[in-house]
Amino acid sequence: MKYMSAETSSNALPRAAFPATRWSVVLAAKKREQPESAQALETLCRNYWYPLYVFVRSSGWAPADAEDLTQEFFARLLEKDYLRVVEPQKGRFRTFLRFALKRFLAKEWERIGAAKRGSGQRPIAFDAALAEERFSTECAGTLSPEQLYDRQWALSLLNDAAARLALEYEAAGKASLFAQLRPHLTAERGSIPYGRIASALDMSEGTVRVTLHRLRKRFREVFRETVADTVCSAAEAENEIREVLAVLSEG
Repeated sequence: MKYMSAETSSNALPRAAFPATRWSVVLAAKKREQPESAQALETLCRNYWYPLYVFVRSSGWAPADAEDLTQEFFARLLEKDYLRVVEPQKGRFRTFLRFALKRFLAKEWERIGAAKRGSGQRPIAFDAALAEERFSTECAGTLSPEQLYDRQWALSLLNDAAARLALEYEAAGKASLFAQLRPHLTAERGSIPYGRIASALDMSEGTVRVTLHRLRKRFREVFRETVADTVCSAAEAENEIREVLAVLSEG
């Protein structure tokens, strides 16, 4: 399946006026306590915890241990212990998290000891049962933990962008319309059943084509904004978008 590859790459981000992102806010304040930095980091972690769980789980840990390890990693990350390793990672939140998690799994967990597991420290709320169900259905195959992480990260970005767009439509009183059109956000044009959609929405096929075209265009914009929120420069955003789309195209 293609994910906006040709259309997305046509709108370059303006480099002269790159906006502040959640990740750039974290980086700007990583050496001092700033409430907005802590909140930005927590929001990013809440949005993208699942790829980390997948990485831990696919590295051979049992479900309960994977949950504890992921939570303990978040606890340490939100205390900003690990932000000191950001510089070599080119400012990408995806790369930083993977680097920091691998370091944690290789070294830090041995110092914590088994007694730490299940201690009740849960800085990021997530549904472990649902995570394991998703892991069982989405992560079968021969991909490495790194490849699974990158793929789930890319899918999380798509889901995040769709959620942001859903809020826009809800605010405009068009939540039902978005729910009907959402399954076609990333579909290839030739596979979109315009006639069936028009019948379900009681609209003309021409109106559906225009409406869905505008929705898909706005989705590409929101997707780019979502990716940009995890980097700290326009150059990194362009590179990250290309890499994310390449990962999705392999699925």
